[in-house]
Amino acid sequence: MTGIPARADVVVVGGGIAGMAAALAIRSRRVTLVTKESLDESTTRYAQGGIAAALALPDSPDLHFEDTVRAGAGLCDEDALRVLVDEGPECIVELLAGGARFDRADGGLALAREGGHSMARILRAGGDATGAELQRLLGEELRESDVQLVQDCRATGLRLERGRCAGVRVSDYDAQTYEIEANAVVLATGGAGALYDVTTNPDVATADGLAMSIRAGAVVTDLEFVQFHPTALVVDERPRPLVSEAVRGEGAVLRGAQGERIMSGVHPMEDLAPRDIVAQTVFRTMRDSGSAHVWLDARAVEDFPRRFPTVMATCTSHGLDPREDWLPVAPAAHYFCGGVVTDLKGRTSLPGLYACGEVACTGVHGANRLASNSLLEGLVFGRRVGNALEERDEGKQHVEGAARWFGEVAGSFSVGDGEGRATPAAEVIPRLRRLMTRKVGVVRAGSELDSASREITALGAGRIGGPLGNLLVASKALAIAALMREETRGCHVREDFPEERAEWRHRRFQRLTEDGRLEVFT
Repeated sequence: MTGIPARADVVVVGGGIAGMAAALAIRSRRVTLVTKESLDESTTRYAQGGIAAALALPDSPDLHFEDTVRAGAGLCDEDALRVLVDEGPECIVELLAGGARFDRADGGLALAREGGHSMARILRAGGDATGAELQRLLGEELRESDVQLVQDCRATGLRLERGRCAGVRVSDYDAQTYEIEANAVVLATGGAGALYDVTTNPDVATADGLAMSIRAGAVVTDLEFVQFHPTALVVDERPRPLVSEAVRGEGAVLRGAQGERIMSGVHPMEDLAPRDIVAQTVFRTMRDSGSAHVWLDARAVEDFPRRFPTVMATCTSHGLDPREDWLPVAPAAHYFCGGVVTDLKGRTSLPGLYACGEVACTGVHGANRLASNSLLEGLVFGRRVGNALEERDEGKQHVEGAARWFGEVAGSFSVGDGEGRATPAAEVIPRLRRLMTRKVGVVRAGSELDSASREITALGAGRIGGPLGNLLVASKALAIAALMREETRGCHVREDFPEERAEWRHRRFQRLTEDGRLEVFT
């Protein structure tokens, strides 16, 4: 770990695609980037499928827009989405100019199709190693830049001063704590997969940025929308290895215990239906049959080892050959559609605090993310955050209507912040993850969500802070948000409210009070 500065103009927290894109766009200021592990260990590198962009006719940004709106189940912010689809192709061109090694075919870019997309518009690298390639490319550029890199150091809280964010508290793995003062802080801390027992995310995805923002009084939204990837390989490994959606794009199909195609008749796009539809169908098939998985039949995929070398290597290491064997798959927590509310330049309701990537909620994903839009969002909005900070406008308040939400800092919402025995984190974390998977998972019910909220509070009995406190805060906020949305929409599925309801077709902005109550603004 390099030295930790006491002061920077801008501190970027997170070393994935969004954080790197933001840091690299700030050319004339002192920037420090803090990352929890080494720069090569972000969640970005686990992204297999690819990055979506409308690059060539007959595709267009308008078609990409329409596909995303359909997947988002009525909750996409159309202004933010227009930015995504219009600026995405330009960002891809910049990656190519910088040396991105995307797959080629017939002298041009090889474009693939994934679930929910009407066109083949997915760029891949190394078959199924797109995230690793983008991490490599931007990481090399970052190391050659003037950005000060602080690795193996996690953010634990935001420094507040006169109603604005004025820096960040960090801790190294020797438990030494530091404060970095800054004019602006950019949260690019990723998602919340580590809240769950069954997830495709690495253990660094602990929702730290979300929890820190909640404690600081920033407005959050759409926390109930957790996307579960339908095809994680069922093996004894954490995180669960992902079998890319692109495998189904190349002809793989999902089968039940008797070999029946489980997506037939469920959706017009069958195995390429949006992820929420496929994940729910897989879950219910498993529940009805009493099985721990369904089967992915990829025998029709041509030249599997060349097209999907990462998946092939994983399968081989577990004694499976997708050219001959059906693969056992099941849903796993994959992507967090909600987060800290931002405007089109990443500005939050708390002056001085910005967010981009999975920790942010621009509204582009709505109630369910379209496949391969996540890397694109991190790239587009990370760059936009960096450009905004280059313009030195961090003293302004830009989230529309945020002044009525912000008020005074929302106190110190903290599960288990009273007196009592401090429960060891090693005991709490596995119990919390099992609870979230069981009661706040793919298919939910009000009674279980209410029970989950109460159990999370009980797990926090005693004085628990730091990383465990962040897990508890984020988990409780998610459970409460899911309890309050009494409908099924996108990747939020309520068995006790199985239909979409017109009166719920809006985003809900939330802030937690000191007593753990979720205040809601529409």
